[in-house]
Amino acid sequence: MNEPIAFSRPCFGDAEAEAATAVVRSGWVVGGPRLAEFERRFARLCGADHAVGVSSWTTGAFLVLHAWGVGPGDEVIVPSLTFIASVNVIRHVGATPVFAEIDPAIYNIDPADATRRITARTRVIMPVDQLGLPCDIDAVTALARRHGLRVLDDAACAFGSLNKGRPVGALADVTVFSLHARKVVTTAEGGMITTDDAELAERLRRLRHQGMSLSDYARHESSPTRFESYPEIGYNHRITDIQAAIGLAQLDRLDYILERRHAMAARYGAYLSGHPALIAPHVPPGLIHNWQSYQVRLREEAGLSRNAVMDRLFEMGIPTRRGVMASHLEPPYRQDAPLLPLTESAAASTFQLPMHPELTSDQQDRVLNALDLVTAETGGP
Repeated sequence: MNEPIAFSRPCFGDAEAEAATAVVRSGWVVGGPRLAEFERRFARLCGADHAVGVSSWTTGAFLVLHAWGVGPGDEVIVPSLTFIASVNVIRHVGATPVFAEIDPAIYNIDPADATRRITARTRVIMPVDQLGLPCDIDAVTALARRHGLRVLDDAACAFGSLNKGRPVGALADVTVFSLHARKVVTTAEGGMITTDDAELAERLRRLRHQGMSLSDYARHESSPTRFESYPEIGYNHRITDIQAAIGLAQLDRLDYILERRHAMAARYGAYLSGHPALIAPHVPPGLIHNWQSYQVRLREEAGLSRNAVMDRLFEMGIPTRRGVMASHLEPPYRQDAPLLPLTESAAASTFQLPMHPELTSDQQDRVLNALDLVTAETGGP
């Protein structure tokens, strides 16, 4: 009997279990040496001077916007084609999301359209490295510089990706990554902020821990009469040393994880090349995709229903997920939503195939065979 195919799963093994166990046994489970080491290694891999571990992408992006003073009356330009967290966090600080259109070939923000969205109230542009594919960060940062804006790169999915030979993580004013279970490197939940701004990094470390001026790690090594202060109101957005230890074990196997994902993406791509019903992802020259997800698109001329294809694949034991959502169509943002036809078309015609390092060749063959059968049944080749 065929083993069930997982859509996604963390690449965990004995190393992660032993790393977590060691931290539990040490008694130092938060604010300790594992977190400090994880931040150092993460920053180095991104080519950034500083990394700040947080409890999620959302809390990390919130802290950055808050630290920049973004709030009521301000606008943040963001693509609608993104997981809704990218948009929600703008509302969390009281600002207004301004939705931008995408380049439909790569599902990332269209810098030309973002230019048209800038007003006197715009403070930040937040591009998204959608599905792990780097956005045109050079065009976005050039646009921001011309208008005196900041750039927060939503690289939730893009750890390990390269943009013109440069690691994602040091190409914007600030970059925020997710460490959620579906990501290339995961700590189950969590996030990481990277930046070259030392002053901002130090402030973010305070803000994640109730605004406290002295970290637990620093206090441990200090005189008992060296007391912390609380110069500003902060939050509880910390990541634990247990998670950091798991993250360090994940970094040890990063090359393997990326190699496996690249190999699977190559097999998918070879199958889809010239396919009459399905369009493979496009990766422009100079970009290295980490293949956090593998999203395909139905050709309009194929006359297929995306949902019917997904339902039939499910009946055949092939798990899929819908493509990236159009956030502006969700109830909290629908009122006064702009017309974004490219975004809406992409959201309605895309779906994602299984992608994770433990997907075997036999399982991937089952996915490919099922795609052939389903597209044939529903009007494809």
